[in-house]
Amino acid sequence: MKIGQRSVLLGLATIGLLGVGRMLLDLVVLRGSTPGIASTRSISSLEQQEIGGVKQWVLIRGHDRTRPVLLFLHGGPGMPAMFLAHAFQRELERDFIVVHWDRRGAGKSFDAWSRASDLSVSQTLGDTYELTQSLRARFDQQRIYILGHSWGSYLGLLAVQGHPEYYAAYIGMGQLAGTRDDVHALQREFLYHAAKMTGDTALQARFADESVVITDDDLFRSGGELYASRSFWPLLKTGLAAPEYTLRDVMSVKKGADLVSREMKYDVVAKPLDGEIRKVDVPVFFFLGRSDFNTPSQLAAQYLDRLDAPLKELVWFEESAHFPFFEEPDRFHRELLRAEEAVAEFWKSKFDSTVP
Repeated sequence: MKIGQRSVLLGLATIGLLGVGRMLLDLVVLRGSTPGIASTRSISSLEQQEIGGVKQWVLIRGHDRTRPVLLFLHGGPGMPAMFLAHAFQRELERDFIVVHWDRRGAGKSFDAWSRASDLSVSQTLGDTYELTQSLRARFDQQRIYILGHSWGSYLGLLAVQGHPEYYAAYIGMGQLAGTRDDVHALQREFLYHAAKMTGDTALQARFADESVVITDDDLFRSGGELYASRSFWPLLKTGLAAPEYTLRDVMSVKKGADLVSREMKYDVVAKPLDGEIRKVDVPVFFFLGRSDFNTPSQLAAQYLDRLDAPLKELVWFEESAHFPFFEEPDRFHRELLRAEEAVAEFWKSKFDSTVP
């Protein structure tokens, strides 16, 4: 190899190493904070709060502290959404105070689980109420909005059922509904037809078997998790760019998701996919991805018909699967604003005032 060629290769290698080094410096040293918002009435805070006796991480962002509070409950039960926030909610922050909470064992709060006995639905519900009370007092709002995604939709409905006086409305996405057998049958049918469309006879035979265990990878590969992608990569790439997450936090995402899923104790009624909440006393909106087969939207739509609520509405996201907030963020923003208007009218008609 000539000296000039060696110099070029050495230079490229050096640039590559510097790039990797800069990325590691960013993840390990410079990350772990949230960008400011240029407004005198804004809030942009990443903080540890003591909730349920342990330190848990909460991200609060909004241009105007007087706007409605929107508490986002992530899924999993241990899969955080905070590390996706920067990619979908910047415009939303102009109209809401958006709150993400990494629950004990999840993401930035991985160390907060302390011992497996703490991981129960009743404890998580207690934590939800404690954080809700804190937000109501902090922002001087009697009622806040609560949004549940996937497993968080189960937690959110439990919350509004137990304390409707705390909440202005409930928004469900990736809404859990139906029985496990219902979910399994629809997933298997979806995957069988996807395999048939590609001519994959081996996969057709696999999904024709009623005893087959459906995995997240199966759903991702067939577009049942993300409408426009066939892998988890868009979510992972987005998470790696989250300013609030350090490398340690990123490494904790999968560990926390596995831990919480394994250790969560279902000590309340109803249990997910084994019963259902039949009545709530606040307005309800389901934002459903048309292609969602993680929590099949068909079952959620049927559940909304059965659910007794004073105001309810179904909104379809035609270019989304399990993550409408991430896949169609502009539409998500518009629909939340429309829901806020409907909720304000509801409370005004009920109490002859704005949201109480």
